[in-house]
Amino acid sequence: MADRADVLDFVLPPALKAHEPPEARGRARDGVRLLAGRRGTGEVTHHAFTDLPGLLRPGDLLVVNTSATLPAAVRLDKISVHFSTPLPHEDGSDGRLWLVELRRWAAKASVPYDGGFPGEWIPMPGNATLSLLGRQTGRLWRARLSTEVVPYLRRHGTPIRYGYVRRDWPASAYQTAFAHDPDTGGAEMPSAARPFTPELVTRLVSGGVLIAPITLHTGVASPEAHEPPVAERYEVPAATAALVGHVRAGGGRVIAVGTTAVRALETAAAPDGTVRASGGWTEHVVTPGRGVLAVDGLLTGLHEPKSSHLVMLTAIAGRGLLTAAYEAALAGGYLWHEFGDANLLLP
Repeated sequence: MADRADVLDFVLPPALKAHEPPEARGRARDGVRLLAGRRGTGEVTHHAFTDLPGLLRPGDLLVVNTSATLPAAVRLDKISVHFSTPLPHEDGSDGRLWLVELRRWAAKASVPYDGGFPGEWIPMPGNATLSLLGRQTGRLWRARLSTEVVPYLRRHGTPIRYGYVRRDWPASAYQTAFAHDPDTGGAEMPSAARPFTPELVTRLVSGGVLIAPITLHTGVASPEAHEPPVAERYEVPAATAALVGHVRAGGGRVIAVGTTAVRALETAAAPDGTVRASGGWTEHVVTPGRGVLAVDGLLTGLHEPKSSHLVMLTAIAGRGLLTAAYEAALAGGYLWHEFGDANLLLP
């Protein structure tokens, strides 16, 4: 991937991986920590997530992802099937053709399974069959389920869980306050929005902070350790596009909540930065060389060393601020991953 050679690298101690939701640690959803960095000054400061309204200005716009999280993992005896995204329905597949990742359990962690061959049929729970059609990437297969995927996952799936999360948690633990439309969704939680609670949203809106929706249904995150993300479904509504333009014209800041919101907005942005209503599939990858046109800041989680997300963060924050923020997070004992702490990167 372009700009990847200079992606931020560091050693992440296992103790800093969040093993469970904050609620299991005796805290509320919004009881996580928040590390704030400001690009203009390079200053990095430490906060509670509930301090967020005081870090934003009246007239700022938070853009949030409304995607629900599917129970996208189906466990078999020796492997798990992670359903990533549907393929575009140009062939009349009627919701049965998806990209999937095959994983096997090694000790307590799930790792990629390099078996499988085109034409193989995999028996699935509920008398269903998954047919492997061919590889899409190094890890992802084009596959056809014998029944429609989303209703099947509602009956037989469980949320995707990686090895650092030590036990299963209910599907509700993987939904954000902004999620809607349970008949569709993404394979992974748009976890930057997880700490938001109705009470915090009320405080933000009462303080003059605006909130607007986009939708981007994420595919499986696991390939992103070594591969760019694949095409994902997204929508930027007309009202959101208009509000982005209004806020920027008035001197407000557009703060994306999560890398998914960045990807959707930047896909919909014209070369002059104007955001237009847009939808479909996006393969847009934000890099320092390409830069950002529509986004001024980002609220996100803390990401793995050398992950593709850090390429995007470098484009938004700059290498110097991002390095300082991650050094402070490591020194301060912040927690990583979907159940961990948050990072606010401001212009």
